[in-house]
Amino acid sequence: MKSLLEQVEEVRRSFEESAANSTEQLQELRVRYLGKKGALTTLLKTLGTLPPSERPTAGERLNEFRDELERRLEQKRLELRNAENARQEAAERIDVSLPPRGRRAGAFHPVTQTLHEIVGILKGMGYSVALGPEKEEEFYNFEALNMPSWHPARDMQDTFYFPDGSLLRTHTSPVQVRSMLEHGAPLRIVCPGKVYRRDSDPTHSPMFNQIEGLLVDKDVSFSVLKGSMEELMRAFFGRRLKSRFRASYFPFTEPSMELDVECVECGGKNPSCRVCKGTGWLEVCGMGMVHPFVIRSGGIDPDRYNGFAFGMGLDRMAMLKYGINDLRLLFDGNVSYFLAGRDA
Repeated sequence: MKSLLEQVEEVRRSFEESAANSTEQLQELRVRYLGKKGALTTLLKTLGTLPPSERPTAGERLNEFRDELERRLEQKRLELRNAENARQEAAERIDVSLPPRGRRAGAFHPVTQTLHEIVGILKGMGYSVALGPEKEEEFYNFEALNMPSWHPARDMQDTFYFPDGSLLRTHTSPVQVRSMLEHGAPLRIVCPGKVYRRDSDPTHSPMFNQIEGLLVDKDVSFSVLKGSMEELMRAFFGRRLKSRFRASYFPFTEPSMELDVECVECGGKNPSCRVCKGTGWLEVCGMGMVHPFVIRSGGIDPDRYNGFAFGMGLDRMAMLKYGINDLRLLFDGNVSYFLAGRDA
């Protein structure tokens, strides 16, 4: 009968003759020699059959052999892993010296495009851009605009209030007051920005984009305002549209007017037009001569200066120009609507 040491040598020769060319084969080799029923494990179980005097030497030899096998298996595992990584890197290698495939150019959102167009037109008319905070104080948003706490006009604008009494601005008019206080007169500014009101349906949103203009100087007439708005509409829509001015009411202007232009979809010729609802007219802008109270709140003497102001919704202007019939599409993540057209 072979001695334990002879059996160890046989297991060693068998291990050295074995080959493993993949991590799967290496795992099989580990199980064959070091598993619960492996060759070396079986030898370790025979230690109890040896005479007590031989057990320490044999046990030491078996433990050394087990450590050797584990070391060689680990070394082989590292070799195989490095080889597999090298093959993977070669297969997935990217030649960074190659020219890029290119990336499809993006485009401005329709509202942003509309903002840039209107601001560009007004800049050409001598206006400068003025910006202000979206979190406002009641003084700038209401009181300085001739809307004290008891004024019924506040009901026209359902407001988001903060616990400290501040609010999310309901229009960009506070920027006009701030600009008058900072720069005085003469002044010619356009104020674009986001505004907030408690409203949400296919034609209204709790957050929307607005743009307002203010001109303060000496001897400003309503005819200048009328001509400026007609030119703005012509430049924006790319053609001269029929227009009409209707009397209206705003607490911060007096007199106040609203501007309607002929329907950009049907030209007023389709009684069933979905855009103008058959009226032939589209409301696009509110305006008026700045109320003397507002000019005085801006730190300017209304006996020396007067002016006009106008405002419109950028979202609505974008909808009219690009044929969008639902305001919510402006906030939708599906850009295919704008890429493929209205029927997408």
